[in-house]
Amino acid sequence: MGTTFQEKLQRLRAILQEMGSVAVGYSGGVDSTFLMHVAHEVLGDRALAVIGDSEAFPEGEIEDARRQAEERGWRYVVVRTHELSNPLFRVNNPDRCYHCKTELFGVIRRVADEQGINWTADGSHADDENDYRPGMRAAAEKGVRSPLREAGLTKEEIRVASQEAGLPTWDKPSFACLSSRFPYGTTITPELLAQVDAAERFLRELGFRQFRVRHHDTIARIEVEKSALPRAVELADLIVAKFKELGYLYVTLDLVGYRTGSLNEPLRREGIIPADNSRVMTHGR
Repeated sequence: MGTTFQEKLQRLRAILQEMGSVAVGYSGGVDSTFLMHVAHEVLGDRALAVIGDSEAFPEGEIEDARRQAEERGWRYVVVRTHELSNPLFRVNNPDRCYHCKTELFGVIRRVADEQGINWTADGSHADDENDYRPGMRAAAEKGVRSPLREAGLTKEEIRVASQEAGLPTWDKPSFACLSSRFPYGTTITPELLAQVDAAERFLRELGFRQFRVRHHDTIARIEVEKSALPRAVELADLIVAKFKELGYLYVTLDLVGYRTGSLNEPLRREGIIPADNSRVMTHGR
């Protein structure tokens, strides 16, 4: 007989209690918000939210994370990360996420040491074990715990538990580091990150919820949920005008729709990662 939802939640609390103190890598997303919420309930001020400030982070998310931490009375710090100074990150090979997470987890560990905190933790969950996540290797090397994953909680269970806890992030669309918008081999620069961020911010202002702007040199490939495809077509003139203003020559709409890790598809075709890691999702990275 499998572990029940309530048993998983009890296990999560027990894990955090056993940890004693924890610095949580906190992005303001669904998973890290729920982890920080429970950590604060269990550990109080022995739980610290560490917000990474990076050019690869979508504009506005850092302020949202800071505001939420303040509203909930969580201890938090904002720290600058410098993954763009690492040429192994900028060159954007398939292990890019490993180098990004190595930088982030190193910064969180330094903060934890300064604060006398035992453990560092991230918001990885049980579903991440079935996806291509180079960052999980960095977590293992840096001694980062993943309490949600250790408790066996899935993404959907985290959303349900977040709703029950009254967290506004329970149905928040997933977002990911802006560097995930570039095909492997495209050198990542601050200018390109700002271009993609501005394009996605415009789509958000138009009311789209779950989407990605994938950057292919002079081409912007827009992924929206299939249910939103007709609206994207209706607003095509507005979108094209804005994207050309941002520097794109061509603007395309991907008819497959939004899905996690679409830029990993060449790796699946070559057999570098399993083919079944591609999913069309309502909620995902």
